[in-house]
Amino acid sequence: MSAKKTLKIIGGILVFLTLPSLLLFGFLYFKYDEDLPQGISGEQADVVAQKMLEALDYKAFEDTAVIEWTFKGRRHYKWNKEKHTCAVEWEDYKVVLDLRHHEKSKAFVHGFTLESELAKKYIAKALKYYNNDSFWLAAPYKVFDPGTERQKIDLPHDQTGLLVTYTSGGTTPGDSYLWLLDENYNPTAFKMWVSILPIDGLEASWNDWTTTETGAILPTFHKFLIFGIQNSYIKTSF
Repeated sequence: MSAKKTLKIIGGILVFLTLPSLLLFGFLYFKYDEDLPQGISGEQADVVAQKMLEALDYKAFEDTAVIEWTFKGRRHYKWNKEKHTCAVEWEDYKVVLDLRHHEKSKAFVHGFTLESELAKKYIAKALKYYNNDSFWLAAPYKVFDPGTERQKIDLPHDQTGLLVTYTSGGTTPGDSYLWLLDENYNPTAFKMWVSILPIDGLEASWNDWTTTETGAILPTFHKFLIFGIQNSYIKTSF
């Protein structure tokens, strides 16, 4: 087979593999991409945020000392809010994160303690997992976290939205989330303007909730495009 024909075949394979992806991206981009909205900051936005927290019984969440859950069936967490620690387990690894002093975190594989650079690698990985996965569990309760900015957004059909921008902290500072609220200020979904997604304004549901043993209200499932994000085996204690 000549080199020219080989290149032609390779080119055809590349087009075959990439064209559907490009068409899908183009469809999603023109269907969903939207600019970051601008609203009213200050007291009006803070009132909306407070009403959302009240709808979710924020006090019950605050009074909860320990939350355990499994994210997408892949990673298990035991988050001790009082002690500011979180045990993260996946595959053969376990990392006990110190959420205030990351350098005090410990990493293990098959029960053996990891040291030096290898420990740092898996501690950093666990922290990244925790930042992402705990957000899908507790994001509504983070609207007044340090480094957050809030705006009240007027939406169609007399609905109210709350835009929260994280200017610092987490893994990807600068991300923004627009909470869509029902008439009782319960969050039903949010739209995302985040650095890891190439399309702005994509929406994920927040309407599958469970009331846990301590009264904390936590989400069990999110629908995101054709994907599902599940929080399972949720347990809480004082």
